[in-house]
Amino acid sequence: MHLERLQLNNFKNYTDADLLFSNNVNCLVGNNGVGKTNVLDAIYYLSFCKSFFNSIDSQNIRHGEDYFAIHGDYLMEEPVRVSCTLKRGQPKQVKFNKKAVTAFADHIGRIPLVMVSPSDQQLIIGGSEVRRKFIDGVISQADHSYLSNLLNYQKALEQRNRLLKQFHEDRYVQEDALVVWDDQIVRYGEPIYEKRRAFLEQFLPCFNEYFALIADSEITNEKAGIVHVSQMNEPLPFSQQLLDARQKDAILQYTTVGVHKDDFDFLIGEYPVKKFGSQGQQKTFLLALKLAQFEYIFRTLGVKPMLLLDDIFDKLDLPRIKQLIRLVGSSRFGQVFITDTQQGRVESIFEETPGIDHKIFTVEAGSIR
Repeated sequence: MHLERLQLNNFKNYTDADLLFSNNVNCLVGNNGVGKTNVLDAIYYLSFCKSFFNSIDSQNIRHGEDYFAIHGDYLMEEPVRVSCTLKRGQPKQVKFNKKAVTAFADHIGRIPLVMVSPSDQQLIIGGSEVRRKFIDGVISQADHSYLSNLLNYQKALEQRNRLLKQFHEDRYVQEDALVVWDDQIVRYGEPIYEKRRAFLEQFLPCFNEYFALIADSEITNEKAGIVHVSQMNEPLPFSQQLLDARQKDAILQYTTVGVHKDDFDFLIGEYPVKKFGSQGQQKTFLLALKLAQFEYIFRTLGVKPMLLLDDIFDKLDLPRIKQLIRLVGSSRFGQVFITDTQQGRVESIFEETPGIDHKIFTVEAGSIR
């Protein structure tokens, strides 16, 4: 699977753009702020029906215009056109081969994609919600039942929390009403926990392999790991934990136990990469995470996801950059999109790693050649 052609109309800083891509490596080169990342975000839109960077769709319409349109022509088992359009004041529309996508969740996984961005630093320095969202996103692209359980769990959690706030206002706890939502939370939460646990068992060997490849661990002796931290690791049944926490939850007005409290500890050696990892080690950790995400989706779906690498050379030394380009440009990966600010650096890397089919696009403010 690869994206052959991308057309943009009034998307972010582009009035019109029409791009034909290599089915291997595509590099978008230009100064900061000229729109390189916007091209990647348009490609992301076609896979996930939303922006990677801005959750408010209308803010992705070019200033002074009434709509945006993104069209992508893919080569899968057969040619496929995917479109995402938005007109101010109207619902967003996504079409797959001219057929409207009525439930965006059903579209997830049709065009698998992995995005690597400077904002991924939040996976290391941010709160547990960021890491859960990453893990959930990886699993959901390959498992629709998991995504369904997540959505149902979130609905039940919102209802339970709403009741807890109401009880606080009424100064009376109606426990029978909580039982209904406790049952729902357990029903959907237990398979979420089990899937996360099983996922990590599959994911870790692949992650360790990519970390070693990028870090050249035989030389650096760096070892990395991920640990699933969950209240459900405890032997006490989840239903009993909810019951035991009921009084505390009523006081705090929110649910204090469940898979929505899970976290994932990122380690180098025995130490948190957040506190003890250098910038280079943190960047290597993040790249290994995303490449392992690619591998997991490929093994599960049998399709190589598109790989979007936004400004990934920053804080990596030249040997690691060359190792990364050799890796993603190999037959192991599919179609790759890379942004960078230094055209000379990109050109020299490809000169030193011959045999990689590629195209280099020069990006200036709102235009590409």
